[in-house]
Amino acid sequence: MTKLNEIIADYLRFARLERGLSHNSIVAYRQDLTEYTNFLAGQGLTTFQVPAVTIDYFLATQRDQQKKTSSVSRMISALRKFYQWLIKEEIVEIDPMQEIDSPKHERHLPVVLSVSEVERLIEQPNTTTSLGLRDRALLELLYATGMRVSEIISLSMSNLHLDLKLIKVLGKGNKERLIPVGNVALFWLQKYLSEVRERQLLDAGIATDIVFLNARGRKLTRQGVWKKLKTYVTSAGITKDVTPHTMRHTFATHLLENGADLRVVQELLGHSDISTTQIYTHVSQKRLLEVYQEAHPRA
Repeated sequence: MTKLNEIIADYLRFARLERGLSHNSIVAYRQDLTEYTNFLAGQGLTTFQVPAVTIDYFLATQRDQQKKTSSVSRMISALRKFYQWLIKEEIVEIDPMQEIDSPKHERHLPVVLSVSEVERLIEQPNTTTSLGLRDRALLELLYATGMRVSEIISLSMSNLHLDLKLIKVLGKGNKERLIPVGNVALFWLQKYLSEVRERQLLDAGIATDIVFLNARGRKLTRQGVWKKLKTYVTSAGITKDVTPHTMRHTFATHLLENGADLRVVQELLGHSDISTTQIYTHVSQKRLLEVYQEAHPRA
């Protein structure tokens, strides 16, 4: 074992015994630090006292290997803690990590359905059946309001103000917001309430204020909504990775693409910080570029 590997072994013992890190964390640290040590050895270096430019070069090789930003960030975090320990143990005199900046985290654009994909998806439930009618109303409302799946399965009758075409939603942190409901979603919701829900409650002999019920007259679960959605996505021939949250992403994106103000969309989604809503502007810009490339003769 080389001197550098011995130092790493000492550090990992410290991390396990003194910091109480889990087995998985120790394995990850060992992997990252071994990779760093191998790099130093490849540069003919036999000490961890290296200038920041050497570590910058090492991190560049990580990016050249097409490693994700999250993986590079983890490597930087591991090296920061390692060099703090090296200073404490007086193995090195200067901490080069103080000159190393952490990379900005990648923001993955959410999956969004096109208008035609939404229409195909929403038309999948068999509305001649009770559960199919319920599912049609559920899908229509998800797309019409941008509600989270946790919000829609907890939606209560007392929060429906259908005469005003409004729904009161209780979101994260018990924050209330009012969302308008379009005529199409309103039609299917009222049809479900009058033709299915009332009969379900009578048959089950249950009294509940919850709007969307399962076949036994009980509250729907997140897993139940997810499974139903996956079935309809498949039957609609949609190959995107669609989840209940995709309907929320699609709701916001379609509003912005059709001229809605970002602040209005923020309010409808129940975001406390507009920076959370701004990711949808990036989605819209991406779609704008796609349309341009498809439509312009010289794109």
